[in-house]
Amino acid sequence: MPNIAYHLMHPERRTTSVVFASPHSGRDYPWSFLRKTRLNAHNIRSSEDAFVDRLFDCAPQMGAPFIKAGAPRAFVDLNRNVDELDPALIEGAPQAGHNPRVTSGLGVIPRVVANGQAIYSGKISLDEARRRIDDFWRPYHRALAGQLDQAHLMFGQAILVDCHSMPHEAMDSFAGTGVRRPEVVIGDRFGASARGEIVDRIEAAFVAMGLHVVRNTPFAGAYIAQHYGRPNAGRHALQIEIDRSLYMNEQLIRPNGNFESFKAALREVIAEIAAIGRTSTQRLAAE
Repeated sequence: MPNIAYHLMHPERRTTSVVFASPHSGRDYPWSFLRKTRLNAHNIRSSEDAFVDRLFDCAPQMGAPFIKAGAPRAFVDLNRNVDELDPALIEGAPQAGHNPRVTSGLGVIPRVVANGQAIYSGKISLDEARRRIDDFWRPYHRALAGQLDQAHLMFGQAILVDCHSMPHEAMDSFAGTGVRRPEVVIGDRFGASARGEIVDRIEAAFVAMGLHVVRNTPFAGAYIAQHYGRPNAGRHALQIEIDRSLYMNEQLIRPNGNFESFKAALREVIAEIAAIGRTSTQRLAAE
């Protein structure tokens, strides 16, 4: 088993309603897990949001908590619901209605990593799947929900910024169209998980960094945005996807020569997002 379900970094003083999270950057691959897979220690990482936790680790300096996964996505996917069990992988898992994520092997216990590479040669037991959920999924979400509840209590609202990365090839459909390839995708479930004013300001922060931003296509947000985004209740959730090629070598899974400069520029974006959680709160108090 991985050593820990999550890492929670607290600010010295909480000054914003924003909570930053990185559910897919966990990289603790214990030998007990690796020996069960058909993939080597490099290929198993292909669906990991490598280094996203490092890109956003300045969030506590901006007055916001930052929670990141300990367990890797290939072990348990924190951006899926607990009932997204894959019968093709998990012996004894109940047959559910059609779910494209589960069908493609990307349930709460993934069957595949990037490019459809199978993780296992056979199946795992339902008991093992449930242990992973109980020991890693549930603690992460209890901690995340606790941070959002605290933000709502302190500031009258909570803004979850769920931080992810996307393969450069995810935007290949824009190649040759004459349209600049998007570098950031903001997912708000087509307006259902966050108030438009908040999304507009977050988009503007990335645009000011010089990045091309689109919304919801091809990533509108999965379980986390859907579950935690309740704008009418003052609870907002957005998914941020950043092109990995901007800061890492995707083949080697290593930071590239642009990593530090990109991280430094992103710091200004993170500061602006944290500021949204202060100004929105002030406006709420004035209404």
